[in-house]
Amino acid sequence: MLVSATALLGATLGTVSGLLTLCGLSLLCKSCKKGKLERGDEADPEKAKPSILHTLTQFSVQKSTKPIQPQASLKFPEIYCPKPCVTSQEVINYKEHGAANDTSAAALDTCNQATDREDVFSLPRQASTDETPCTSEQTGAMTKSSSILYPKLHFSISLHKENEELHISIVEAENISVEAGCEGYISGCVSVSEEQRHAQTAIHKLAAHVQWGEELVFALPVEGTEDTDSLDGEVALSLHCCDRFSHNSTLGTMRFKLADISMMLDADCWVDLQPPKQQEVASSSGELLLSLSYLPAANRLGVVVMKARGLQSDKLKDNIDLSVKLTLKHLNAKLKKKQTRRVKHKMNPVWNEMMMLELPSELLAKSSVELEVLNLASPGTLLPLGRCVLGLRTSGTGLQHWKQMLDNPRKQIAMWHPLYT
Repeated sequence: MLVSATALLGATLGTVSGLLTLCGLSLLCKSCKKGKLERGDEADPEKAKPSILHTLTQFSVQKSTKPIQPQASLKFPEIYCPKPCVTSQEVINYKEHGAANDTSAAALDTCNQATDREDVFSLPRQASTDETPCTSEQTGAMTKSSSILYPKLHFSISLHKENEELHISIVEAENISVEAGCEGYISGCVSVSEEQRHAQTAIHKLAAHVQWGEELVFALPVEGTEDTDSLDGEVALSLHCCDRFSHNSTLGTMRFKLADISMMLDADCWVDLQPPKQQEVASSSGELLLSLSYLPAANRLGVVVMKARGLQSDKLKDNIDLSVKLTLKHLNAKLKKKQTRRVKHKMNPVWNEMMMLELPSELLAKSSVELEVLNLASPGTLLPLGRCVLGLRTSGTGLQHWKQMLDNPRKQIAMWHPLYT
């Protein structure tokens, strides 16, 4: 009886002690979790629960369907400043550009430093009122070949049979485009029976419109005054320009047959003077393949010297070392020179070199590009093999290629050009 009571009491005490141990362990686990949470709330105050020390803040959130634009701080790249356009002496009136031109040129030189080896001709630049000389604006549209106006000549013809003379009255000329300060005259040439008779007007200061009011008198053979339809000859009228450097150039020429005089007697004639033709020879000394393109936005002319073929010259017997020299001209002034690399021991050389030239669009009508094939016969001795000229003041393929380039900006136009010595 005593043993059973003792066993019952021990079991009861064991059960109670086990329950107390479980309660203590559960309280200890809860206290540990509570301590970890409090330490986490202190480390992250945004997740801390509101208490006496933390006041609850109310936030109002509004929904919107408007698109949100990013507010990023962008850094724009530096704006490219093109080199100032080189302006030749022909388009500057020296009387109007004095000391102000010197200061502007000095400021422009700081922005226009040569980066490659080439011959650059130093020419005065137009004075600019812009505070940033490195930037330029394109004020006019690019010149189109269809918008080029050739000089027009107004004249009349009369035949004096009693004096056996042909009188050509030069009245006026229009659409003359030359530099300021140039002078000019009109010359006439009558070719009859392998004989030439020349006459010219007085020299006048050239402008867009010039009045002459002079007569050119030519003596005709006796049989020519009786029947002009039987005459076998030609009359040529040319407009010439004399600039301040004493360079004479032909602005335009017109020709007609003596047999057509009877239809032109005592009539006011207006004719367009055509650009002078290149001096042609019996055969060319080869051909040069060129590609032209013009970028109006950048005011840059691109000339690609591709290859040559059919070069025929006695200067190629000893040594073959060929290159091409390019010269950019505005009227009679040379603006820039460049030259390709040399190709040795090849009669049909290939260069495939591009040359970029700065040329404002307003100067395209009066500018030209001259290319000359050279052979280095010996050290320091360059012999010319042939040349070609491209521009609106030329003829043949040079004029055709230039017009196609103007009508198709930003496109590469390739064409073969004959070389003349």
